[in-house]
Amino acid sequence: MRRHACRGEAGGRVTGSVTGSEPGAAVGRRIGIGLMYGLWKPRVLGAWRVPAAGPVVLAVNHSHNIDGPMVMGTAPRPVHFLIKREAFVGPLDPFLRGIGQLKVDRTTADRAAVIDALGVLERGGVLGIFPEGTRGEGDFASLRAGLAYFAVRSGAPIVPVAVLGSAERRGRAIPGLPPLRSRVDVVFGDPFEAGDGSGRRTRAALDAATVRIQGRLAAHLADAKRLTGRSNDET
Repeated sequence: MRRHACRGEAGGRVTGSVTGSEPGAAVGRRIGIGLMYGLWKPRVLGAWRVPAAGPVVLAVNHSHNIDGPMVMGTAPRPVHFLIKREAFVGPLDPFLRGIGQLKVDRTTADRAAVIDALGVLERGGVLGIFPEGTRGEGDFASLRAGLAYFAVRSGAPIVPVAVLGSAERRGRAIPGLPPLRSRVDVVFGDPFEAGDGSGRRTRAALDAATVRIQGRLAAHLADAKRLTGRSNDET
């Protein structure tokens, strides 16, 4: 298996397996485009705000299982999402790996997932993160520290993404999914830097970055709701 290296805490090199390949993620994007536009009616706003090149972190709210695939199919660049390990079961395991997605164990400090995610950013790719950690209200009310860590450690800008309408109603044909051919809004915000410019990676610095990030994400979500005409209680 090929190996790649990324920088360790003290500036050394940390070696890990190459996962999250760009060709695989490009295939995943094409699949996402076909499925998302074939099954629903995505309305994409602000995609031009995603930097055309270089490392980027997409911070996506999460209220439904289709939010990740929806972003994969509507983002202007291939996306490598950090996905809970429970999803990598049976035939989904090789499929998700094949389309460049990254497995993470949310119950522990998953060093392999950290190395893989930093590797994506080091290679100039797009890393997708659900900063709330799990599916919920999708309102960015509670963020885990992982988003701040990846953004501060890599120096990659964060682009907030609001997916609206995926959890409003259940479809009749498939109750677990939004109604087929219903509209789902995907709103990309302005990129911003997570750090304070000092370059510090201390716990206090990451905690402060998380607070700043939460404010920016919440503001973007509110703006996205106003822009799309979604009511404040809709996600």
